[in-house]
Amino acid sequence: MIDRFNVVIIGAGAAGMMCAIEAGKRGKRVLILDHAKKIGEKIRISGGGRCNFTNINTDRDKFISSNPNFIISALTQYTYRDFTDLLDKYKVEFHEKKLGQLFCNNSAQQIIDMLKFECDINNVIIKDNININSICKKDDMYLTETNNSKYLAKSLVIATGGLSVPKIGASKFGYDIAKKFNLKIIQTYPALVPLTLNQASLEKHEGLAGVSFETRVSCDKTIFEEGMLFTHRGLSGPSILQISSYWQQGKKIQINLSPKFNILDYLNEKKKTNPKQEVYSIISEIIPKKLATMICNYLKISGKVADLSKMMMNEINKFIHHWNLVPEGTEGYRIAEVTKGGVDTRALSSQTMMSKNNRGLYFIGEVLDVTGHLGGYNFQWAWSSGYVAGQHV
Repeated sequence: MIDRFNVVIIGAGAAGMMCAIEAGKRGKRVLILDHAKKIGEKIRISGGGRCNFTNINTDRDKFISSNPNFIISALTQYTYRDFTDLLDKYKVEFHEKKLGQLFCNNSAQQIIDMLKFECDINNVIIKDNININSICKKDDMYLTETNNSKYLAKSLVIATGGLSVPKIGASKFGYDIAKKFNLKIIQTYPALVPLTLNQASLEKHEGLAGVSFETRVSCDKTIFEEGMLFTHRGLSGPSILQISSYWQQGKKIQINLSPKFNILDYLNEKKKTNPKQEVYSIISEIIPKKLATMICNYLKISGKVADLSKMMMNEINKFIHHWNLVPEGTEGYRIAEVTKGGVDTRALSSQTMMSKNNRGLYFIGEVLDVTGHLGGYNFQWAWSSGYVAGQHV
């Protein structure tokens, strides 16, 4: 027996539920299918359990895509204010943490509960723990077949996410469906992910795991100035996660360990005002002591600042302000926050999210070749793209 719906959505994450809510408001009969036992898990675990659900600075420049103009329409149609209005309606309290990032005051579960309630009042049916065996087009309809059911719908929405965090169910399912309907996939990579270093580099930085501080990190012409953290396997922290979305295997990154304080000027000043002060103690005044120790050991520096040659002062300056290194790799999809790349947006209408060559087939959220910066932008893309598709399915 085949059950008929106006819309079948594959994926009960942020984008999928938003799309379902909007379609339901329009009187559509909507079904969401999800393979997970619990829906909205990525919402629940994000932001340390408080969900960084959007950013007040959302604009095109905060996203990476091989087709960057594609995102403008969706972000204009549904803004961060539209989502905060929804939170206000349900009295979900939130706050701005930094750099425009908005977090729940209490629990990310509030957002999941809000979305589920919105689905309920708009007659959306959600089925979890479902394995999909096949999807095909039958005349002008889409047939979705599970282990024990068949669903036929005029509109099919793929909101399956990317490859990041497989432990909560991430898979390549959405990309496989896109390929089945002849859509191109832009090469995927882990993004917003810690970088790993080779063994030789790790030995140089031994003892620094857990040390964090503000840095300026660049790759080619892209620069981020935020916190950095040394780990047992390499580097993490906001600035590293950000630059990881732009880094490619074999490329170098440059790190300014003291972006707001010039070490060369400080050393010259100390030579005049306190020439007997130890070089180590001067350096440790502007960067963490463990890091200062590592630099002094690496450059074989000891003694008083008065004894520093001009050449050695330049070496210190170069290391602190222009530290170049080539990461060995990344921590991979295992802990990447998002996936870079995905379904090529050139095959979709930016106004509707529908495939140009497959009427009734839509792609939304992370499965697309749209990757936001760290700080709530990827959730805003989910809300915006889901909203847009929901107006047209």
